[in-house]
Amino acid sequence: MSRFDFTPYRRSTVGFDRLFDLLENQARLNAGDNYPPFNISRQGEDNYRITLAVAGFRAADIDITAQQNLLVVQGKKREETADGSELIHVGIANRGFDRRFELADFVRVENADLADGLLTIDLVREVPEAMKPKKIAINGAAQLTAVPVDGDNKDQASAA
Repeated sequence: MSRFDFTPYRRSTVGFDRLFDLLENQARLNAGDNYPPFNISRQGEDNYRITLAVAGFRAADIDITAQQNLLVVQGKKREETADGSELIHVGIANRGFDRRFELADFVRVENADLADGLLTIDLVREVPEAMKPKKIAINGAAQLTAVPVDGDNKDQASAA
């Protein structure tokens, strides 16, 4: 795998160091093992879903930890079979895994579910009111109002 060099971009940008570090760290971490396979989908404007294929794992074998800007999904290897029988051939992967996902600011884990060998983790982005865009008055001519999301302007105060 070839490594992308971000040096030219680092010289001409200010404040994006964290973004470049995240990209380089992801490339380094994902260069090896790709187990278990996963999908990431957008369910709506601020809703996302991560789906991991974890066939052979029970809910008790999987540990999900959400920290600030990091989601860690770990699977612990089991030695015994569910019914106590002796395995002659092992074809279903049952090795332990550690999968990490970098989360954007204000993204939180809403729900996790394990069904039919698929672990689904639902994520929601909730931007605080203080971080949402606001209309700024020029020369104090109008009262400061929040910018409507749906484009409806009839609730805004008009400048005289």
